[in-house]
Amino acid sequence: MPPAVQAEEKVASPWAEAWYSFKKNKLAVIGMMIVLFFILLAIFAPVIAPEGINDQKLDARLQAPSADHWFGTDDFGRDIFSRVVFGARISLWVGTFAVMGSIVIGCLLGILAGYYGKWIDAVISRAFDIMLAFPSILLAIAIVSVLGPSLQNALIAIAVINIPNFGRLIRSRVLSVKEEEYIMAARAVGMKDSRILFQHILPNSMAPIIVQGTLAIATAIIEAAALGFLGLGAEAPNPEWGKMLADAKQFMIQAPWTMIFPGIAIMLTVLGFNLMGDGMRDALDPRMKS
Repeated sequence: MPPAVQAEEKVASPWAEAWYSFKKNKLAVIGMMIVLFFILLAIFAPVIAPEGINDQKLDARLQAPSADHWFGTDDFGRDIFSRVVFGARISLWVGTFAVMGSIVIGCLLGILAGYYGKWIDAVISRAFDIMLAFPSILLAIAIVSVLGPSLQNALIAIAVINIPNFGRLIRSRVLSVKEEEYIMAARAVGMKDSRILFQHILPNSMAPIIVQGTLAIATAIIEAAALGFLGLGAEAPNPEWGKMLADAKQFMIQAPWTMIFPGIAIMLTVLGFNLMGDGMRDALDPRMKS
């Protein structure tokens, strides 16, 4: 087979075509590189960090960035660079697993609401509406206040507040997909609902979920940092970026580097996920293609 024909067949695959479109988006590629950088930073944190995250040197308190301490030191003499590097593990862990939990529960509820309709749809949709009536961060604060301040409870709160977003997204997708001819044919031959839902409807509804999930990780990282800043997330001495900002606010004038570098880490991580998510949306959404 001629090489040109082989290339056309490869691009003909929906996912291959999406990847081809994604690669042409320079900002999306930059976002992916930023995300990969922080993922590698988190994986190899013990190798990259020059000092332990809790190694205190009281004679080196609040030192400015230097060759010995690239990002300076905090009020306990701890190396800020090491803590920022290890903080990538916490932020990515919270963001990823919170969104995964939201996707699983939200998709399950959204599929049931969209496929069966009637009172099931009414109950689930009204529950989503009630949750969305509250500002997300206030709802997260309320949940953590009930469960108790901790990193695990912050993860649960972030997962809960994002469930309606995925639930409503998958519900709208199911409402359109279930009217397709191949779904009607599957019903006509007596295929079970569970098989229709998880073998036909769900796989054909994953593109918007993937895009929303990527963007939601960025939001989850910000929410985790906000809870940490308010003292409702990670507890000392965990090097969570939001908690680091909270601990450094009293030294903002005296030692601004204690806030600058954790803030830059949050900004770059969120920027990376947002750029990558926008690129995935453009690549997977047929309406964005000429």
